[in-house]
Amino acid sequence: MNIFKLVAKNLLRRKGRFVFTLLGITIGMASFVALLSLGGSMRGEVTRQADALGANLIITPKNWCAYDQISILTGNSLPESLQYSVLAEVSAIPGITAVPYLTQTTAVQNRPVSVIGIYPAEMLEFNDWRVREGNYFSSRDVRVLVLGSGIANSFNLNVGDTLTIRGENFPVAAILEENGNNDDTAMYLPLSVVQEIFDVGEYISYIGAKVENIAETESYIAAILDVVNVSVTTDRQLLSTVLSMLGSINVALQLIAGVSLVAAAFGIINTMMTAISERRREIGILRAIGGKSGAIFKIFLLESGLYGFLGGILGVAVGYVVSIFAGPMIAESGMGDLLKGAAPEASINAPIIFAAIFLSVAISVLSGFYPAWKAAKLTPAEAMSYE
Repeated sequence: MNIFKLVAKNLLRRKGRFVFTLLGITIGMASFVALLSLGGSMRGEVTRQADALGANLIITPKNWCAYDQISILTGNSLPESLQYSVLAEVSAIPGITAVPYLTQTTAVQNRPVSVIGIYPAEMLEFNDWRVREGNYFSSRDVRVLVLGSGIANSFNLNVGDTLTIRGENFPVAAILEENGNNDDTAMYLPLSVVQEIFDVGEYISYIGAKVENIAETESYIAAILDVVNVSVTTDRQLLSTVLSMLGSINVALQLIAGVSLVAAAFGIINTMMTAISERRREIGILRAIGGKSGAIFKIFLLESGLYGFLGGILGVAVGYVVSIFAGPMIAESGMGDLLKGAAPEASINAPIIFAAIFLSVAISVLSGFYPAWKAAKLTPAEAMSYE
């Protein structure tokens, strides 16, 4: 008796049932793989954005929530709730270099774009910007725009073009070189100009600060808190907050994918139990000609395991395709704010492939264990007497 030929024959005996049972495990694994792929890519992108932030410390108003802190990484509009005078007090602390940010939103070709008010010369050095073309700001009050490379490329903008912000026309004076972070996805104006055209008075959104000695970060934070009533977050703490929220979302989505896997497992159990009922006479014949209960058990367990193996392989392939198409959709959604400037990319590696196939086989084998035991338990008399 060739067990493998028998298993293959039994699986294909009811082709429709085989296909639908296989689809169940495939869909469950595909959703699981797609979430793992995109989740890993999103974590990597958020980490990269935080590493490229430039500031060691982020100084914000006391009343800011976690979402506001996340918006620092995304470059989205933020409330102008930090008094401008705080900047001078922080800058006066020895060993700290501080720069202001005032983030607002305008529209280019009916799409929202961030406008950030900055100190031109200080920001050029602070973020190590390089100008790709054109002439950078000549003063703190010049009324011209500097664009990130991503904005220029997305809207096909060039030096000399004019954009309208709050009813005023601003010529594009320069385009920055690509930095690979959210600096690429914003437009920049001198701080005083943004305060004026958005009518926010003497307020800014937040302050980015660099410290001379990273080892003394806690001392710098204490010094800041001694002179101003603000909240101070390190770049690592900011990253931890974002990754924690992202991790919670991933866990919730994976639990949803887990429900699909549980449903697929019950589908396999149902298929195998139905197969036992249909093949009782066959089981009886096998037992009558000397087939041992262990061989019967192995046949049914191999059948369920093969569902998992094939479903795992198809699930990896389908999950990868889904993640390719889902990445741009996520980038355009609210979740995409975390990845502004870069859509999450499908990221399938060997560990994910092997883990997915192993999990699929394990679930299927466990699902087939009880039906296989029931089949092996049948005596020849019980099997042959079935009508």
